Amino acid sequence: MELSEMLNIALMQGFAGLSLFAVLLLMGLGLAIIFGQMGVINMAHGEFMAIGAYTVFLGSTLTEKYAPDYMSAYFPFAIVAAFAFAFIGGWIAEWALIRHLYKRPLDTLLATWGLSLGLQQVFRTFISPKEVSPTLPDWLMGSWAPQEGLDIPINGMFVMALTLLVTAGVMLALYRSRWGLRVRATVSNRQMANATGINTRKTDQLTFAIGCGIAGIAGAAFTTIGSTGPTGFLIVAFQTAGEGVMDDKRHVTLVDAHAEPFGRHQQRELILLKSLMTLLQGFFPVRNLAGLRENLVATVASQHRVVGLGFPVIMRAALRV
Repeated sequence: MELSEMLNIALMQGFAGLSLFAVLLLMGLGLAIIFGQMGVINMAHGEFMAIGAYTVFLGSTLTEKYAPDYMSAYFPFAIVAAFAFAFIGGWIAEWALIRHLYKRPLDTLLATWGLSLGLQQVFRTFISPKEVSPTLPDWLMGSWAPQEGLDIPINGMFVMALTLLVTAGVMLALYRSRWGLRVRATVSNRQMANATGINTRKTDQLTFAIGCGIAGIAGAAFTTIGSTGPTGFLIVAFQTAGEGVMDDKRHVTLVDAHAEPFGRHQQRELILLKSLMTLLQGFFPVRNLAGLRENLVATVASQHRVVGLGFPVIMRAALRV
């Protein structure tokens, strides 16, 4: 194999990695906005990403069945719809659940993880228990060949361009919009922001919904490079959050590597959750961690009875502090 061929292979592999990084960047952007302003650990963030991915899939299916002539034009509208549905889902989740748990970070961890399990079951029941993929428009297929032997996928370039556009839009909104002004004031000093007339309660709700909407866009982008399933998004979200807000990035990565041989998503999630809880104890006072752990075991065991009687034992071992 010649040196030029090895270089082309390295460039193509590197570009594939950058495409996945772009999706994770969108994912981490929404998590950073939510955690940075509200201190909420949203373990259901991956499921909001799945909402965006399933929106694209359903949009593809409906367009292909009822309006096949518009297959080349449906994808941009599906991305907008993905943001809208994830935004609405985030708004409802914040109103019904998150707003009651502010200043209780480990409780938000448990509540949003339970929300993620519920959403996964909804995906399995009403969409499909298997992985699905949308039919992409023709203009997203194929590759660009700047030179012989070097093929850059068009869908990867689209994902990177979408990521740059959304990131620039968020930065512009944070520094040039009324919402961004309120967010920065709330993050700087919540009490003073309330004193000056800013409704920090509504600002939190809108911020949470926008963060979930960005996750929906990330899910829509993910459909161009991979298939969508009801499980697995939690681990992606957790890794992104852990690497974004924790100091020791290697801790989460190594735990995920050690969790890989377990095979089952639930068992990997538990080990990753144990890692996060261990790290959080250094940041937040925990008065009733034992009770929290037992509630977590009971909740997840009831959701995954098919795993067998040994699963609660595995969970208690994974969550033992």
